[in-house]
Formats: sequence, structure tokens, C-alpha cells
Amino acid sequence: MFVTGASGHIAAAVIPELINNGHRVVGLARSDASAAAITALGAEVHRGDLDELDDLKAEAARADGVIHLAFKHEAMRTGDFTGAVDSDLAAIRAIGETLVGTDKPFVTTGGTLMLAMAGITGRPGTEDDQSGGGPRVDAANYTISLAQRGVRSSVVRLAPMVHSDLDHHGFTHALIGFARENGVAAYTGDGSNRWPAANTYDIGVLYRLALEKASAGSTLHGVGDTGITRKVIAETIAGKLGIETMSITEEQAPRYLGFLAVFAGLDNPTSNNKTRELLGWEPTRPGWIEGVRTGHYFG
Repeated sequence: MFVTGASGHIAAAVIPELINNGHRVVGLARSDASAAAITALGAEVHRGDLDELDDLKAEAARADGVIHLAFKHEAMRTGDFTGAVDSDLAAIRAIGETLVGTDKPFVTTGGTLMLAMAGITGRPGTEDDQSGGGPRVDAANYTISLAQRGVRSSVVRLAPMVHSDLDHHGFTHALIGFARENGVAAYTGDGSNRWPAANTYDIGVLYRLALEKASAGSTLHGVGDTGITRKVIAETIAGKLGIETMSITEEQAPRYLGFLAVFAGLDNPTSNNKTRELLGWEPTRPGWIEGVRTGHYFG
């Protein structure tokens, strides 16, 4: 199996899960550090870059299936979200076109927050909820369309807060970092809007099951906690840091929440019922509140 983003947070759970269940894994590495991390997980290394599309095509053609985890998160954090999205779509198209007619599995990655950005709010978003287009949604829609072209394609929509001791750069780390910098853990309005969360180790199992069992054209939800209010999120972080919480306005969000400001007020409760039914997947690891309270984010 070929895995992009193989030295990242999610891959740290996905790759061992695949290997422990009998899969041979080749991971994409763009640096010596990435290669060392992939080797440490027990996978083989393929040196390359997300933007080297011909190379991605060649490796996808050799593989029995592909899991696409790579995304230019650093570009997103520094303000080039559009560039990160465009690169992601180009890589997915390159791999997808290579797999047409092979019936091989191709699992790509999206986010549940895109449902809220598409106006699905006030109720739990489901796997059946779809959007006509937009950032990251275009990549998901393309992936799903491959089901009509001989690819067993599926999309895993990840909760914004995928957490565990494997997480070193995600939304939870960012929220804690902003709270430290500002001396307060901020949330917008009354903090009643909800974000889902998932434990990284549960997500590793989900990707393996998607690769092995998901039917062509499936949308899956990588969600354990289906919705935690932003006020509770802030209070949990504040309790660990020994600081206060503070309600802020949408206009103040960039100052207190940095690149997360665009997501700060979104209400994103998300169901995982269909995913559990389709794959027999059951999250068993600690939820977000318990995970944060254990303290590994604050060492």
C-alpha cells in the first residue's frame, strides 16, 4: 500500500495498523527526517514530493491501493490555504486517474468542518450530507466520482480535533498555544457551537477498515466525540494551564485564535452512525476531554 503524508500525525497510527494487519506499506518522504520517521514505523520509504505528479502516478500504479493523508498544513497555517488546497486536488487527480479501471482502493482525506462551511449546521452532519463544491470539497467530490470509473474510492472526513500523544501540530496544540500566548482560553460568543473530535488511534483503525472494506463511493466520518462545545473546550484547556476563559467577538478572533479564527464560530456536530454501520468501526480510545486532561499536551 502506498501512503502519502506518511511521516505525519495520522500516519503514525495508520501505518502500524496496516502493518499489524498484514499489509506492506510504502510511505512518501520528502526529507531525510520524514524518511527516518517512516522507517521507524516499519514501512518502506519512497523519496518524493506531493508536487511531483508523475512520480505519484508511478508509485500509485505499483501499489495495491493508496491512502492519501498528505496536506500542506504549514501553508495553511501561514495563510496560503488556497495553495494547499490546489496542491491537494492536483495530487488526488494524478493518483485517481492512474487508478481508473483497476478496482483498487483509494482513500482520501477531508474534514467535517467543510459541512459547517457549506451551511449544514444546527443538527449533526451525516455521511450523506454533500456539498456542490469549494475548497477541499472539490477533492472529495472527485474522489467519490471515481467510483463510477472502476476505483474503490472513499473519503474520510476527519474531525477538526484529532488528538492523542501522537499529535504535535494539530488544532488542539494550536488552541493550547494561543491560550498560552494570550493568557486566556478564548471562544466566540456564548461558546455553544460544537466541534467534533477523534482519537488518532481510532482513526488509524478507520483508515485500515476503509482500505479493506469500504464500498466504492463511500463517505466516512472520522469522529469519536460527536460535538464538544467551544466553551467546554476552552474551559478544559484553561483548567490545565491555570488561566481564565474569555468570550470574544468574531472580529477579535484573529487576535486570539490566529489561523483558527475562520473556524472559530462554526457549529459542527457530526454523526458517525453510518460509518460505524458500514465498517463495524467503534471508537474505543479516550475522548478529547479525557485525553487533554491526562496532560500529555502540556509536558
